[in-house]
Amino acid sequence: MKTSYDVIIRPIITEDSMEMAEEKKYAFKVAKEANKTEVRKAIEEIFDVEVAKVNVENVSGKKKRMGRTMGTTASYKKAIVTLTADSKAIELFSDL
Repeated sequence: MKTSYDVIIRPIITEDSMEMAEEKKYAFKVAKEANKTEVRKAIEEIFDVEVAKVNVENVSGKKKRMGRTMGTTASYKKAIVTLTADSKAIELFSDL
């Protein structure tokens, strides 16, 4: 059985994600086999907030070159979580 910490791998902290945080939207890297319902339950359990909407996106790896050989970075799944208006903000993003 998967725990909430198996579903949510890490937060994605970039300039775009910090701008989205002002609108109560947060980005997370999640397990590839996780679906929207599992992500919603995991976020609500870990951060004690109310989730309004979850968008999930598969991010493919970028092509990289090391000398003569070509390779790709690892692909992953990204979830953008929107909180309800009366929910508190996630402290992890507000401290930065």
